Amino acid sequence: MTAERARVARPVTPGSVRPSRADLAAAADRTIPDVLAPGLTVLFVGINPGLWSAATGWHFARPGNRFWPALYRGGFTPRLLHPSQQDELPALGLGITNMAARASARADELSTEELLDGAAILTDKVARYRPRWVAVVGVTAYRIGFRRPKATFGPQPEPLAGARLWVLPNPSGLNAHFTPVTLGLAFAELRVAASGASPASGRPTG
Repeated sequence: MTAERARVARPVTPGSVRPSRADLAAAADRTIPDVLAPGLTVLFVGINPGLWSAATGWHFARPGNRFWPALYRGGFTPRLLHPSQQDELPALGLGITNMAARASARADELSTEELLDGAAILTDKVARYRPRWVAVVGVTAYRIGFRRPKATFGPQPEPLAGARLWVLPNPSGLNAHFTPVTLGLAFAELRVAASGASPASGRPTG
């Protein structure tokens, strides 16, 4: 890894020019800061940053990624947030980190060792920041990183460093098994479990 690629991505401002191909290529292997604070209600855990995220400094930033719409549809946010507004999440009791820190064009570029190491780092992070719930966004990464080959979506029987654990579908636009509506429903199930409340009315369903 070069010194250039090892740098943490610097956020850009809303409305700025879309990353060029050169920008995206240069973003490989970079890292981006977590959106994190002590005592969150839910800490969402992505697989690893994509190149769009590494180029912008925003989690789930690639156009077509459905994380932010699912967060809204599920009732976690009062309005649909743009990735550039990620710093508003802690005030809502929410945060974002990743299983693996380095950015890549595809999640399948990560090695098993990276996911195992990432799971150990995540466990330490959860013990330190003590969120109530941890939601891993991607069942395959969870199965590999935590050596749970039969894990399914939804609540997990074992806690993680004292936090309740939940597995959500990968919101990537490449995940054709879930539509925007079914992703929103999956997120809503977690919100109900985490808050004990019914999903908020008025959320779009189409």
